[in-house]
Amino acid sequence: MTDIQHTISQISEIVGGELISSRTDDTVIVDLLIDSRKLITPQSCLFFALSSKRNDGHKYIENLYKRGLRNFVVHQTPTDDKLLIDANYIVVEDTVKALQDLSVFHRKQMSYPVIGVTGSNGKTIVKEWAYQVLQHDKVILRSPKSFNSQIGVPLSVWQMNKKYDLAIFEAGISQTDEMDKLQKIIQPTIGIFTNIGEAHGENFINNTHKAGEKLKLFTKVETLIYSPDQKNIQEVLIRSELLDSIKTFTWSSKQEADLQIKDISKQTHITTISATYQNESVSIQIPFTDNASIENAMHVWCLLLLLGYKQEVINDRMIQLNPVSMRLEMKEGANNCSIINDSYNSDLDSLKIALDFLNLQNQHQKKTLILSDILQSGKGEVELYTNIAELVEQKKISKLIGIGPAISRQADRFKMQSHFFNNTQDFIEHYSFSSFKNESILLKGARYFEFEQLSMALQKKTHQTVLEINLDHMLSNLNYFKGKLEKNTKVMVMVKAFSYGSGSFEIANLMQYFRADYLAVAYADEGVELRKAGINLPIMVMSPDINNIDTLLKYDLEPEIYNFNILNILEQTIKKTIHPKNKPIKIHLKLNTGMNRLGFDEKDIEPLLKQINDNPLLRIQSVFSHLANSDEPSYDKYTEDQFNLFHTMCQKIQGLGPQSFFKHILNSAGISRFPEYQMDMVRLGLGLYGLSPIAEEQKHLINVNLLKTTITQIKHIKAGDSVGYSRAFVADKEMKIATIPIGYADGIHRFLGNGKYQMSINGKPAATLGNICMDMCMLDISHINCKEGDDVIVFQNQDQINEIARIGNTIAYEVISGISQRVKRVYYKE
Repeated sequence: MTDIQHTISQISEIVGGELISSRTDDTVIVDLLIDSRKLITPQSCLFFALSSKRNDGHKYIENLYKRGLRNFVVHQTPTDDKLLIDANYIVVEDTVKALQDLSVFHRKQMSYPVIGVTGSNGKTIVKEWAYQVLQHDKVILRSPKSFNSQIGVPLSVWQMNKKYDLAIFEAGISQTDEMDKLQKIIQPTIGIFTNIGEAHGENFINNTHKAGEKLKLFTKVETLIYSPDQKNIQEVLIRSELLDSIKTFTWSSKQEADLQIKDISKQTHITTISATYQNESVSIQIPFTDNASIENAMHVWCLLLLLGYKQEVINDRMIQLNPVSMRLEMKEGANNCSIINDSYNSDLDSLKIALDFLNLQNQHQKKTLILSDILQSGKGEVELYTNIAELVEQKKISKLIGIGPAISRQADRFKMQSHFFNNTQDFIEHYSFSSFKNESILLKGARYFEFEQLSMALQKKTHQTVLEINLDHMLSNLNYFKGKLEKNTKVMVMVKAFSYGSGSFEIANLMQYFRADYLAVAYADEGVELRKAGINLPIMVMSPDINNIDTLLKYDLEPEIYNFNILNILEQTIKKTIHPKNKPIKIHLKLNTGMNRLGFDEKDIEPLLKQINDNPLLRIQSVFSHLANSDEPSYDKYTEDQFNLFHTMCQKIQGLGPQSFFKHILNSAGISRFPEYQMDMVRLGLGLYGLSPIAEEQKHLINVNLLKTTITQIKHIKAGDSVGYSRAFVADKEMKIATIPIGYADGIHRFLGNGKYQMSINGKPAATLGNICMDMCMLDISHINCKEGDDVIVFQNQDQINEIARIGNTIAYEVISGISQRVKRVYYKE
């Protein structure tokens, strides 16, 4: 969207097209469209009918016309004269070139700085991190996700308008002569050249050739940020003589540079990088320890120095960098295995990243890599697989399964347990899949090898109903709430009740990876499961059972103490187990401030603290309470009273005990509505999963869950035929109905039956018929063109989840946490 107006006649002139118009007005274009499914505002939108080997945008013109769109860029006009009425068609030879030409013209209307980022790896992360560290001071436009192609870049640049202070765009190429076009579109004033590696190398002679092609993005920049340690980049820069016409800002650990790296020190979750800049010693800390993140952070550090930021500001922002999600699909496998499918691309650099992610999964000690031949790497076969063998040994892979003739020829280079097959089918036919047990399995294969078959074969066999959990959306929601917090406020993530239905270990591991400070579960067995799965974050148990206090101690779980009875039992257990004196038990005191569910009252504080102070093996880790109505403005006075009482009780505890402790009272709704009461920590629950009772906040959250199933059988029934138990529905005409394998045992409650709720099949609503059964329900599909095996969407957004809650006179919590564990969970992450 742009604040500079471009009319249809002007655009026709800009792209050198022929305007065929039957309209009297000169339409102003605001939005550009290439995907017909994403039409929002037809009146001011211009559709580019792009043609490729896989698709042709011209075949969607009729559908768009029916939906009100009247502006098109085409290389041929429709044969149906009806589509020419009241419409504008700009006819060009090449619609992709027209899109690019328009964005070039639009870019020239803007005068603020533009940062261009390219390289083999890290483009998106550097772009996102640059945005994170600069957003406090500037209004920034950045390209969405990985919009770095010949089509994605022009669409990103079109979003430029006068309200921004800065734009950041990434550019990627897969063959020669592409970057010249992207340079004209982006016209960067500052360049960041991340690195050169093996990714997308098939259309280049070698890495030096590839570096030269990518360098074309920076031929007219004012300053280029890069590392001369990247020999291919340094070589092409010197050869191009570009160093004579542009400035550079360099970092290096091996040679002279503007930012001279002196030391890199990795701790458990933090890396400290020390350097010299302008003859002064400087350092930063980043919350990552992998080499790729360290390299990406160097580029961002250089950018901040180039822009004149003071080192203390840089320090503050670099330590707060948030992770940028990567593409993967994680599913529950058979025999207690975890399946990570990262078959999107296959090259040495992306293999390193995938192996790092595999090692982040702590559920299983045994880690297996199923790897296909890496095609078109630019390396000789012996060199390539020697490098891979060294890499997988370094990453402590337990077992390798190599698939393809090349990797099989190099079998003797792999020292760990290994098996080799010429192709995927050979592996499926001759390997015992039942031997995969209690392990994490990474699938890393070029598309040619069709690893989708392996993913299906390794998955846990369940019925067709699936709950898809989008981990990117969960990360977005987490970062949304983090953005509302003060720098030192900690986050406790609620993963009780199977993480509100989204999964147990998988969500906890994600939160551990994204640096949550605490996890909270309802019962000890939930915490034990997480500990056994390798979760080492502190875990608070909100409802400790008096019969398993010893289990809490054994697995280093931290109990909520809400009455004297549970405190007495804890002390008795400590005595019985002879707990070591140098390791006090961390406890969390629950105070009752008005919820009147669990917790100590104000009158209990003095005897409570006396008992705790008398036992050196008890340490108060946190003191907290629950808000009864944090989301409802009409109860704000009651909420304020809760805050005041909590403050008073905490002061009494501080006065009676020498220990310091965390204070927390805010839930998801409270984080937004009462930021002044963040205290030391907040508890993030429903908001993480994309749901909020606050309408304004709901706009900023993204739904995490999509529940879908398939059509098991289609039947045709006559008037008078009944459907389901108790003949609750009787047809009054001929109908077509579908039976789907989901029922109240899966979490689809009986109150949704008898037409009260509509699911979706091929984009059309299908109402329930009759009573919901335990394992099945029936839908009216009389008006839908569909077949057995087609997908059925039960819900996919917040509105549908809230609609289910409204029908059942319940809340969204109950809807999502009520999805049965027998429903297979599939996890997606970009």
